[in-house]
Amino acid sequence: MKKLIVAVSLLILVGCNQTPQIQKAAEKTSVSPTTKIEKAFISFRIGVPLWSSEKRYNEVLELFDKYKGVTDEVTFFTSATHPPLPLNVFKERAALLKVRMAEARKHGYTAGINILSTIGHHNENLDNSLSGDFTRMTNIDGLICNGSFCPNDEGMHEYVHTIYQLAANAAPDYIWIDDDVRFGHMPVGLGCFCDNCLSIFEKESGLKFTRESLKKGLNEGPVEEKLRIREAWLQHNRNTISRLFTLIEKTVHEISPAMPLGFMTGDRFYEGYDFDNWAKILSGPNHAPVLWRPGGGYYNDNTNSELVGKSHDIGRQVSVLPPEVVSIQSEIENFPYQRLKKAANIVALEACSHIAAGCTGAAFNVLSFYDEPLDEYESLIARLHEVRPFMDLMAKTLGRTEIVGIQTFWNKNSFATGKPDEGNWVSSGNPLVSHDLYNIGLPTSYSNKNVAVTILGKDNVLVLSKEEITKLLSGGVYMDAEALLQLNKMGFGELTGFEVIGSYNVDRIEKFSSHPLNGEFANCQRDNRQSFWKSTAYSLKPTDAKAHPLSSLIDYSGKEVSACTCGTFENKLGGRICVAGYYPWTFMENKSKSSQMKSVFRWLSKETLPGYIASFHKINLWIRQPENGKIALSFTNSSFDPAKNVTLMLRTESKTIKVYNMSCKETVIQSSGTDGVYKKFVIPEVGVWEIRLVVSE
Repeated sequence: MKKLIVAVSLLILVGCNQTPQIQKAAEKTSVSPTTKIEKAFISFRIGVPLWSSEKRYNEVLELFDKYKGVTDEVTFFTSATHPPLPLNVFKERAALLKVRMAEARKHGYTAGINILSTIGHHNENLDNSLSGDFTRMTNIDGLICNGSFCPNDEGMHEYVHTIYQLAANAAPDYIWIDDDVRFGHMPVGLGCFCDNCLSIFEKESGLKFTRESLKKGLNEGPVEEKLRIREAWLQHNRNTISRLFTLIEKTVHEISPAMPLGFMTGDRFYEGYDFDNWAKILSGPNHAPVLWRPGGGYYNDNTNSELVGKSHDIGRQVSVLPPEVVSIQSEIENFPYQRLKKAANIVALEACSHIAAGCTGAAFNVLSFYDEPLDEYESLIARLHEVRPFMDLMAKTLGRTEIVGIQTFWNKNSFATGKPDEGNWVSSGNPLVSHDLYNIGLPTSYSNKNVAVTILGKDNVLVLSKEEITKLLSGGVYMDAEALLQLNKMGFGELTGFEVIGSYNVDRIEKFSSHPLNGEFANCQRDNRQSFWKSTAYSLKPTDAKAHPLSSLIDYSGKEVSACTCGTFENKLGGRICVAGYYPWTFMENKSKSSQMKSVFRWLSKETLPGYIASFHKINLWIRQPENGKIALSFTNSSFDPAKNVTLMLRTESKTIKVYNMSCKETVIQSSGTDGVYKKFVIPEVGVWEIRLVVSE
């Protein structure tokens, strides 16, 4: 035991890059997947009150047996609250779980353990949780979370070794690490800035700080110096989780060399988004399977736009996973599990939407966490049982093929760009541009490997080299005026085609020009009421004869106040640029603007978009990389109105597509025309908040 702790502790003495031991582990799992996905990977996560009582546990199994096939896996939470458990409690529960898992296997299910808290989530039930001489998660102001512990603490290493040893000895079919392995914890926010972490950071990076001086270094001074410190800190966070996973992998695989390990994630920008490396570490020297559970917040159906937003979060997470990670089960969580908080239809749609975005299955955390009868949940289980064949069809058809289309730019260092000029960096939040462009039928992508057009916000370019920016601007780019200002300031004006010459905070309306990309919508107006929804309108000026205005600005009297607020440009590298100075990210849902954007993105991509929805509908679209000349895709009618005569344009030679609804009913549709390289397919109707799977013949 002590030898293991010493070995792991030695990994601390590293440079800013990965340690040799971690790098070696990461290189050992480089094979391509050989497993063909035949059906979705589906599991249910069962809370402690439902498995600790034998009577209640039998009811759970009876419910699953009644709807046989609704799940393949039964996964058991170790805790009902979120800090780590005392060792004696964990030991008792592991012993009982061994019995419960054996019973699940008798019913035909594989069974595993979900360790809810490895280092802890937040302050809850502290009187009955782990206590002792451990370093707590510490924020940059020195405040601590009593329910979450520093993953670099050697005492925690011993604790983690022990609980994973107990879990492995209970003989599960797999072990899940929950998403408490991160650095954002209530009530302190981001960590860990304890003295030990600062000491490790110094050894890794050569940068010596106290909490006070580090806070100043992260938030004050020249942008270049702040970015240098921030990027070093992100690498420190990557290294910290890598060390913890090295410990977990060795602990489990010394007992069971082939044991699959799984990890639950969210959009982990502050942690350094090092999913590909962490997956390889968890696989270990024996190339054990690795499971992944991408997630995010969507706990009730009050605002269904959050469902699609979660799919986009999940798509990003999946995009960086190695191809050998095959079982990717989206987190479907209805916490606090009150049945009427989320409709059964929406729960089923959510699972399908996340498969469309890249998952190969779902992990349902939707049942009660009370020791109470499950009658109220039966209708939910019944609906998921009905939709299970469609989930299987989606997973089998889409597999792990790449999603292609339009990417909102990000990379593993994007978090470093938060609040670059002023403000508290650790409170800067998600670094991505939030926009409506994916709601109007344009195809989403999450990786710059398969990007037809890049959506570029202001600050993300700060973590790119000049060569990387030049490469970006040699492709198709849609940006706002603030990104234009940033790029021009950095010396890229020759490639952008425009400059900002003025700005207005009230009373401006966008008016479309007669440019061909505006088509029939020349002279249409878009008034987004700056007095209500605050957004600066920018006046642009072309700096090259090849730069052309798409729209101007007028005031409320109809007088033109700017000849250009949005325009296009093709630069000398062949890159195509669109700069938008009036509500570039929001209020795209009227017919003229959504139609203009589809024309613009076709032009930006040089007609390489794999497809799009040409009709005026609120639709989210995911298209997979074509294989053997065939295209597979999914789309959701993200509206409370039925979508009639949905016009799907596909870049394909096929003249026929098959459309499957959520009951697996197949409809064959013939092409009804072409537009350039795109064939037109009209789908008669898609119901309210329903998803479709489409495969070309």
